[in-house]
Amino acid sequence: MNARRRKTSWLIWVGIVLGLGLVALLGWANYRYTSENPGGNDFVVHWIGARSFLYDGLSPYSDETSERIQRFVYGRPAQQGEHELRVAYPLYSVALFLPFALIKDFVLARAIWMTVLEIGLAATALLSIRLARWRPGLPVLILFMLFSLVWYHAVRPLINGNAVILVVLVLVGALLAIRSRQDEIAGILLALTTIKPQLVVLVIAFIAIWAIAQKRWKIISWLAASVFILSAFAALFLPDWIVQNLREVLRYPGYNPPGTVAAAFAEFWPGFGKTLGWIFSGFFIIVMLVEWWLHRKAEFRGFLWTVCLTLALSGWVGIQNDPGNFIMMAPALALIFAGLDARWKRASLPVTLGSLILLLVAIWAIFFATVEYTYQPIQSPVMFFPLPAFLFIMLYWVRWWAVRPPNTWFEQITADENL
Repeated sequence: MNARRRKTSWLIWVGIVLGLGLVALLGWANYRYTSENPGGNDFVVHWIGARSFLYDGLSPYSDETSERIQRFVYGRPAQQGEHELRVAYPLYSVALFLPFALIKDFVLARAIWMTVLEIGLAATALLSIRLARWRPGLPVLILFMLFSLVWYHAVRPLINGNAVILVVLVLVGALLAIRSRQDEIAGILLALTTIKPQLVVLVIAFIAIWAIAQKRWKIISWLAASVFILSAFAALFLPDWIVQNLREVLRYPGYNPPGTVAAAFAEFWPGFGKTLGWIFSGFFIIVMLVEWWLHRKAEFRGFLWTVCLTLALSGWVGIQNDPGNFIMMAPALALIFAGLDARWKRASLPVTLGSLILLLVAIWAIFFATVEYTYQPIQSPVMFFPLPAFLFIMLYWVRWWAVRPPNTWFEQITADENL
């Protein structure tokens, strides 16, 4: 027994050392990259916003802070047609960026931030597999992990320094907590995802509806209490931050690239595109609401499928979004592959591998074929469509296998063991 414990302890220490070595190597590589490649505009906005708030007492939403950001990126105030680079997150999000704001060297701060995001991408992939109860073989697991780090919707937020990667990681953690009935933790984690509220408002709305139907009141109460505490604590430093933040949120669509399907269609067809886009969005809003109603009392499997459908449709229902945030849809991929595995077992392998290769190659190809180069590469509005379309079709293809309860006592025991 003592020998076994020593061996286990030794393996743990070896794992820790190797893990720290890998993180250090990754950090060094990121530092080399950030030294030679300007960018990270999503991160620089909040890095300067947090530094201005911390060291100068300036509101992150002030014009002075915005001009600092613009001068850092452009070397001058933003001109007509350029992104205004203004802070639009809730004030309590500053806490996330404060450790990096303490670092004066932007290149170093960005390199460390990128390392955190890369760890977040890997953790999201692993936890999504666990959430979906998908059991891929080792070759598929390795391919899925590599895919999770290099596909377009991971690389774009990584290079830009977008905190959405941490938002989806926390959301997956909240869903795992809901499955294991740790409702207090789930409520707290859901509150933390609201640093980018437009990305989670629909998911949180469905979770609240489901929680009410299931009488899981602690999810809602802990979520509400946590958001209140975060907001009240932020108000101690900037009493009117909610008003200032709301002003920036309303201002955001005016200087950002098309953020809704209606705006994207208007780019393609100026005459009637906007109307067509709202008809398109209206149809998928109806689809989503019908599924919410059908699964409001569902067991966790049906609940999870509906959450993934909501994430997949979140870019199509008229709420301001951007394909750079579509990493939020990553958990749906694991659920789809789990559904394929449940349907076809080993025969699902070609479909899974083909889907990963298709998504990897096709989305990158579409990006490079449509990108516009100005002060930075600007993605085409066409990027709003490939991933959500794939997920929508595949989620309905695996719907029955994804939402059905276990058929046998053995399946039920196995499911319980994997909570």
